[in-house]
Amino acid sequence: MTPVDVAFTVDGPDDAPTVVLSNSLGSTPAMWDPQFPALAERSRVVRYDHRGHGRSPVPPGPYELSDLGADVIELLDRLGLERVQWCGLSLGGMVGMWMAINAPERIDRLVLCCTSARLGPPDMWADRAATVRAQGVDAVADAGIERWLSPAFMQREPEVAARIRAMLAATPAEGYAACCGVIERMDQVPQLGEIRAPTLVIAAEDDPATPPEHGELIAAAVPGARLEIVKDARHLATIEQPEAMTELILSHLLG
Repeated sequence: MTPVDVAFTVDGPDDAPTVVLSNSLGSTPAMWDPQFPALAERSRVVRYDHRGHGRSPVPPGPYELSDLGADVIELLDRLGLERVQWCGLSLGGMVGMWMAINAPERIDRLVLCCTSARLGPPDMWADRAATVRAQGVDAVADAGIERWLSPAFMQREPEVAARIRAMLAATPAEGYAACCGVIERMDQVPQLGEIRAPTLVIAAEDDPATPPEHGELIAAAVPGARLEIVKDARHLATIEQPEAMTELILSHLLG
């Protein structure tokens, strides 16, 4: 598939190293709001929407992981960025691994948050895509938020939880469903040993979407990778444990 011109923003000092923030399935760059101020003080920060998400075009599916990666390469070329740091959560981490394997010259340092190199079962993703195509993303939003945020957090921060649910529900149905297909068919486990970028893997202790064993597998397979487990967080750890996530990300990117 031809790369699409994804929507993006660039912030921070022009002469600083560039970090790309890559979002989860069903989210926008708003999922990085707690980390953005600290990152933008020290780095040039590129935030973008995957194809089918946010302000980016929604080409008809199917999509493959290589399509999402090609979109990013096209974006980096548009911005004149030869080499960047990468911080991705969930689907954003999957794209980051693809980049580090297939375009290693473009990735300097790598942070992989709450993600997986192979996330089955495939039938689950096919069923979710079919539901979304028939009924819209709102039909899966309540279940999605329960995976993203703990009940304690949602009770403590109901306005934040409502805002995050609205972000998820606003995702274009075809974009969400086609990206479900990306995850359904993805298997990067055999190539993890090819990654050479210094890598930090962050898993959330209570994440039901990508449990810690997925991060453990990645960290064990990527040469020299370090694993950190964030406590008291589900899948969207950037929102639920913002200080801990910001500190871990900054320490690795500035290392």
